[in-house]
Amino acid sequence: MLTVSEVTKSYGGKVLFDNVTTSFDPGRRYGLTGANGAGKSTFMKILAGILDPDNGSISRPPRSRLSVLHQDHYRHEDDRIRDVVIMGNRRLWDALVEKEGLLASGEMDDEVGMRLGDIESTIAEEDGYEAEVEAERLLQGLGIPAALHEEPLKALSGGMRLRVLLAQALFGSPDILLLDEPTNHLDLESIHWLERFLLDFKGVLIVISHDRHFLNEVCTHTADVDFENIIVYPGGYDEMMKQKIQWRISAEKGNASKQKKISELREFIQRFGANAKKASQAQSRRRAIAKIELVDLKRSNIQRPFIRFEPKVQSGKLVLTVDRLNKGFEHPVLKDISITLTRGDKVAVIGPNGIGKSTLLKCLAGVYQPDRGKIMLGHEVSCGYMPQDHEDVITKTTGMTAFQWLYQWNPKATVEEIRGLLGRMLFPSEDADKPVAALSGGETVRLLLAKLTLTGDNLLLLDEPTNHLDLESIRALTEALQRFEGTLLIVSHDHALITEVATHVLELKGEKGFDLFPGNYEEYLDKTGG
Repeated sequence: MLTVSEVTKSYGGKVLFDNVTTSFDPGRRYGLTGANGAGKSTFMKILAGILDPDNGSISRPPRSRLSVLHQDHYRHEDDRIRDVVIMGNRRLWDALVEKEGLLASGEMDDEVGMRLGDIESTIAEEDGYEAEVEAERLLQGLGIPAALHEEPLKALSGGMRLRVLLAQALFGSPDILLLDEPTNHLDLESIHWLERFLLDFKGVLIVISHDRHFLNEVCTHTADVDFENIIVYPGGYDEMMKQKIQWRISAEKGNASKQKKISELREFIQRFGANAKKASQAQSRRRAIAKIELVDLKRSNIQRPFIRFEPKVQSGKLVLTVDRLNKGFEHPVLKDISITLTRGDKVAVIGPNGIGKSTLLKCLAGVYQPDRGKIMLGHEVSCGYMPQDHEDVITKTTGMTAFQWLYQWNPKATVEEIRGLLGRMLFPSEDADKPVAALSGGETVRLLLAKLTLTGDNLLLLDEPTNHLDLESIRALTEALQRFEGTLLIVSHDHALITEVATHVLELKGEKGFDLFPGNYEEYLDKTGG
């Protein structure tokens, strides 16, 4: 059990959570949720012992092993990938290193022999003789092929290195597992593998994720950071939201009823308080008022942007024709892609990382020229593109404020219209004048989405648009894409979003070409056995 006792933490005068007392039990899997800035990562760091609370304490059973998903892949860049995973069990790794050092020394007196015996006992206790097999199983499940396991970590890209660090956190059956955004940089296949792995986890799991489907699939409980408190609800994210909304509505109705009662009692006191014959009745009502307790309904941290994509012009029925599209760099990436999209089609582009999903969207958006093949847009088609690498769009405008950057896309708009749009995308008036270079990841994504609502394109090409968004913003985006009356191609690892939005699934297969499946993502999984 991981126990939190009277923990308080503030930053810059803002109270994140106040006097929180709760516990996390073995065999339960907790999703840690809350709006951006609510304090989820801060609370996770307090649980991990990386950060101290202002007040209160964290306790866990002695000799329990805590494992945390680290993000610093440069720390291990010269180590073998398989070894980086085994380092997740520090006691085992230290024993293996010491054993190797003693054997390499060539000394074998009684003292060394006894020490080797102790080390062998430690290795056995930590299942060390199966360590390499377990490490390789984790790596392959997360999409790191066996041919790379002997390579140094620096041989991998940044996103793939973080997969290795995730395998490190999962290694060795820790008693307490803390994962902050473990699905970042994972493709859908790897996310599904991780879901299955965590469903079998026996210890305490606490996970932060902006993937609603992942939380609903994995979590038995949800710890919600809101109202300067952390409240644990049974069930996944959707179940938590239902309970939270029901409790809020009930509490507001209860407060309204109590306020009405207080008003009636005060009215009697005001009318008859000075009447000697009714003085005792007035005093009785004063005591009744004192006994009425209102629920302290603090303001929620949750905010939801208002997103609406409305095409300025309706396209023709035939929107996009791609004929035998080929694109490669040092080696072929896209091979003979041929698709035809009509107005209203919404296509989820899927496939493992590196298969060419972003390359396809860049070709369609005109960022890349294809090596061979044709891309033809239909009548009155206008294309709005959101890249995965936001720096490609934002950093070229250093010095601009958020208002100035958005205004450039429609100079005919009024100041009030631009500021109103920014407000609906959760930019308060002062943040509208913030330099784009100073925007957070979530603010940058919301600004890019605001641009697409302003330009009114009827063909949207969205590459991982949920990156950096919190759960409520992702829900708002999902609903906006469901209502969108144009045509959509979207790359996303958010299972819930593509299930609820896509009418087709385009699976890229590299050298094997592609498949275009008519139907939503769940239907695709049923047909393919995914």
